[in-house]
Formats: sequence, structure tokens, C-alpha cells
Amino acid sequence: MQAAVERAIDAMWNRYHESLSLADIADTAIYSKFYFSRVFRSLTGTSPGRFLTAIRLTKAKELLLETSLSVTEISHRVGYSSLGTFTSRFTRSVGVSPARYRSLSHKGILSLPEFSAPVQGRSAAAVSGWVTVPDSRIPVRVYVGAFTDPIAQGIPSACDVREGSGPYRLDAVPDRPYFIRAAVVAVNDLDPRPWKRQPLFVGAADPVAAGPGRTSEVDIETRPSRLLDLPILLALPELDSHSAAEAELAATR
Repeated sequence: MQAAVERAIDAMWNRYHESLSLADIADTAIYSKFYFSRVFRSLTGTSPGRFLTAIRLTKAKELLLETSLSVTEISHRVGYSSLGTFTSRFTRSVGVSPARYRSLSHKGILSLPEFSAPVQGRSAAAVSGWVTVPDSRIPVRVYVGAFTDPIAQGIPSACDVREGSGPYRLDAVPDRPYFIRAAVVAVNDLDPRPWKRQPLFVGAADPVAAGPGRTSEVDIETRPSRLLDLPILLALPELDSHSAAEAELAATR
């Protein structure tokens, strides 16, 4: 079953610009669309449609940084017929609008979006634990966030940033089910082309719901990403920003 789902995801990466239906995607896995949808969700944590949307927005990020195409042209290239729909989904998922994402990246000042105000009162919960990072022998930064969705997108309910393996803590998490996601990124010797950068490792935990005023203990072990992993849409400085030196080098290539 996993091989069939991976085959479907590979087809999505290659055909993201097409108007793919659930039946079209299921055909690549040689399953009925209803059975395929259940299997796909069990292996990835989300639906085929939402995975395809994440792929399209990832490709849009690449085109914004790699080309001078207009936002309208890019929206069409990644499968959107409505510029408004594309812009709203991109902004909600990445944390900034397409035009601002491009501008801030090229200026080298893109930063993690501001987090929402801490949850106050009895509804606030917390989660803490240990995040484990494989030995990469290079300096790394670890982002750990709580999201209301399996996809690491938008503004996390809470976030912690640390250097390498160690304890993390997320305070003021809403009292409802949420998903813990971790991304490990290099901080030095980055590829001068941001659209080529990927997290070194990723990690995830099963949906968690801490009771009001309580702290859940959740350990996260990160690993190299796989085809089944959802793309990280949230803009992270090390993955999405140019520096002046990088921009100059990229221009010569």
C-alpha cells in the first residue's frame, strides 16, 4: 500500500500544474478513489487534495524566488485559475503574501511570522519534551511548533527554537487537539538558491490534547524526510531567505 501511495505522491509532484481530481490521483495508485483516500490519510495524516495543495504552494514558493514571473503567472503555473484563491491560500499557509514573501526573501530579512497572542486563562495548556536530532556534524537550528493542522503551515499556536538536541517547551497551547511538528535546518554554508534548500531532518508526533492548565510530555525524534512527509509551508529564515552574498552568487549562475 505504501508503494502505491508513494507512486501517487510522485505523480502529484510531477503533475501539480494539472487539474487533478481524486479519481485521477487514485488511478496512479491503481485503487478506487474511496479506498485510496482512506489509505492515503492513514499514511500521510491528511487527504490527497490537501497534500496536492501543499505541493502546489511549495512550487509557488520556488517560482517566486527562482523566477521573475508575476504572481498571477505563478498562480496559473501551479494550477490555480483564481488569483484571489491562490493569494489567500498562500498567505494563510506561508505566513506572508506572495509578493511580500518574494520581497522580504530577496532583501534577506524574511523572519518567522509573529506568533498569535498567548492563550490566557483556563483554556491554556502546554507541551514539553525532548527533541532528538541525528548527528550531522554541522550547526543546526531546530524549530518545534504546535499546529491545528497536520501540515506545518500558517502561524503556529506555539513555537520553540533551539540549537541541536535537547528539551523544548511550548506554552499557551490551546485546549484542543494539535499536531507537533519539528524541522531541523542548517545555519551555515547554505545553498545560495533558497528554492533548493530543504530541512535536514523532520519530526512529528501524534495529535495531542492537553487539558486546561496541564502539560503534556511529548518526545520527538527527527529523521531525514521521506516522500510521504508533507512539505513545510511556513516560511523559515534558513530555508527561504537570500543574503546579499547569496543573491550575488545566485545571479552569476
